[in-house]
Amino acid sequence: MLRMFNPWRRPSSVSYEKLLQPIVDALKDMPELQSKGNRPLKMSFEEQLRVLVYFHLQEHTSAKHLLQTLKEDDFARQYIAPGKGIEKSSFSEAINNRGLEQLVHVFENLQARASGMLPAAAAELGQLIGIDGSLIDGTLSMRWADYRKGSKKAKVHVGFDLNRAIPRKIYLTDGKAGERPFVSKIVSKGQTAVMDRGYQCHELFDQWQREDLSFICRIKAGTKNKIISQNAVDAGSIVFFDAIVLLGTASVNQSQTPLRLVGYEIERVEYWIATNRYDLSAEHIAQAYKLRWNIENFFAWWKRHLKVYHLIARSPYGLMVQILSGLITYLLLAIYCHQEFQERVSIVRVRQLRTKIVNELRGGPMETEDPDYGKELELQMAYAIT
Repeated sequence: MLRMFNPWRRPSSVSYEKLLQPIVDALKDMPELQSKGNRPLKMSFEEQLRVLVYFHLQEHTSAKHLLQTLKEDDFARQYIAPGKGIEKSSFSEAINNRGLEQLVHVFENLQARASGMLPAAAAELGQLIGIDGSLIDGTLSMRWADYRKGSKKAKVHVGFDLNRAIPRKIYLTDGKAGERPFVSKIVSKGQTAVMDRGYQCHELFDQWQREDLSFICRIKAGTKNKIISQNAVDAGSIVFFDAIVLLGTASVNQSQTPLRLVGYEIERVEYWIATNRYDLSAEHIAQAYKLRWNIENFFAWWKRHLKVYHLIARSPYGLMVQILSGLITYLLLAIYCHQEFQERVSIVRVRQLRTKIVNELRGGPMETEDPDYGKELELQMAYAIT
């Protein structure tokens, strides 16, 4: 039977193609990638994406490491690299100048697919979007990545679906850029931004309420407040405070619109949460903020196991291409782990996948368009045994 799989038509690892299968649907209605000059493309978008996913999946540490693997490893050269190979100059030109619009299209498509497929951890809390920023160490040649004298850093601002543990939106800036302005860009009406103390700003709390945006934000324990009314607190609950207040000091930094302030204690640590979610119990507010740690775990896992912050580009365009391909790889893994194991992404499953791909490429059974391919493979294995 002919294998219907496009654009990856060469015989390959069944597991790797299964991992990439969701991209096939994502490529539909995608803007066409075109050469910006008279020269033909050295690498199509499909080839570029396949190479970038391979970079993250196999934990390559640099562009040099990746290109060396594509050139010297028999399997990467045959199944991953473009048909005619790819040189450093062509690879750099492609990463820093092409494919961003197409990557955004694929990311948004995969994100929507994963959102509709993955179960919500706490659906009763609504759409919770964790918001946080993460610094990326740059090189001194990255003049756009301003941070401090003698140091260059970029910053990604991520919106993260806390219930499903997948990324939703991303923005890239220099390292000095503030994080608070991105809340309104990342969160939409009907969603709730969940944030740490760095996002505390009484003026913005007022603004978000005027814009009808919901938020759950931890604030500093010493923040002054004026109590307007108090809600009853159950005995034995972790919650010890629940009231409608104005935050801050009058005539200095006091909020103009009342909001809800919830205080609770876990393992002798007090948490103070400012929110405009009046439909949830105080315990549910505490639960929602606890889910915020999903984005912290994501950043740590993403950096460590997909090597997203090992630079293969220096320009803002190229770095965004690199980061988006890392997000796409994570979404592919999230879909794969759910379909195969009904589990969330874990390094155990990723390592199993890596091993399975290598074993299949090194002689395991593979689907093919050639009906005689399997017979030839069986003969080769028989000769190897004898």
